[in-house]
Amino acid sequence: MISEKKLNSKQRKGEVKPLNSNEAVAEAVKDADVDVVAAYPITPQTIVVETLAELIGNGELNAEMIHVESEHSALSAVIGASAVGARVFTATASQGLALMHEVLHITSGLRLPVVMSVAMRALSAPISIFNDQSDIMNQRNTGWITIIASSAQEAYDSILQAYKIAENPKVLLPVMVSYDGYVLSHTIERVETVGKSVVEEYIPKKVTWNTLDVKDPITMGTITSPEYYYEFKYAQERALEESLSVIKSADEEFERLYGRSYGIIEGYKIEDAEVALLATSSYYTNLKVATDLARKEGLKVGTIKLRVFRPFPREELYSMIKDLQVLGVIDRAIAFGQKPSGPIANDIASALQYKKDKPIIQSIIAGIGQRRMLIEDFVKLYRMLVKNMNEKKFYEESIFYGVKGIEF
Repeated sequence: MISEKKLNSKQRKGEVKPLNSNEAVAEAVKDADVDVVAAYPITPQTIVVETLAELIGNGELNAEMIHVESEHSALSAVIGASAVGARVFTATASQGLALMHEVLHITSGLRLPVVMSVAMRALSAPISIFNDQSDIMNQRNTGWITIIASSAQEAYDSILQAYKIAENPKVLLPVMVSYDGYVLSHTIERVETVGKSVVEEYIPKKVTWNTLDVKDPITMGTITSPEYYYEFKYAQERALEESLSVIKSADEEFERLYGRSYGIIEGYKIEDAEVALLATSSYYTNLKVATDLARKEGLKVGTIKLRVFRPFPREELYSMIKDLQVLGVIDRAIAFGQKPSGPIANDIASALQYKKDKPIIQSIIAGIGQRRMLIEDFVKLYRMLVKNMNEKKFYEESIFYGVKGIEF
């Protein structure tokens, strides 16, 4: 969560700017002193690279901007730059992220510390330029650390933390920082920036990964025989699992320096709750308001924000939810052909399978293609979950909330 504590004498107050999440990401990339940017425009992320081009053009960021013909090429270009030791960045959304799919695997397999922002957007067909989280959920098995931000401030801070995490010698994996398209990418918020001193204080530039050097040549990405391929993939899996401790320490160090932290997951009024709703990104703010309204009706409810999606924080989540009776999990993506149909609900169900004390998991699909979800909709969900808990009535399948003609 964002720390509400006053800064101590060792923490430095930054400059406050009015920024949307796209601009906040670009500001963080500038402050991280990135060497190479390559990206292809796609709504709703285009503002990120437009802002970066402006920052490079006016001399505020000394970086090489590589103009490419597709997102596949954008990620390929930053792979090449990272492989020779550059600090790199790219950004995308929706179909652009889908087009990167092949290269996402190559990036994580090469263990390169690439950082990318994703302004989350629905996938075609039919064509939708609006928000849901189908794009990043489709990439959940590509080996990238995935952080989901819930404000412009968190997007800015998470990009800086992403370099801290990715370049840690114990990790050396790419990091994706995502946030809701339009809802956050185009909404102006108060953002406190750290400035370029962050490079000296928090993320000093040091090449910690294997690079291509003509004076000390190595080979990257060659064909690998069955005798060795499995071990490469196992090492990649272990690095992703063990990165959780590095993510925590990066967040803690950031708080010590700048007074803000977010943790892995966050709970609101969860301590005495019987029922909770879990969601990500922009939904969390409205869910906290809905929680307060539902509690005025006498409902013992709370809410949880999942910030780190990969690696999935199984033990941290279990510790927070083990005393609940019911956990409603709101997904804004559909795992087609699977029951329940929510990707995060499936992750949680899998994480809890060997636990004795655990809540009933009710999967809820909502907000697909940015179908509107108001605070009163979240209150309705609370009422429904409490009613079902009292009547011991639950749905094995996902509840598709908000679909025209379907009532629960």
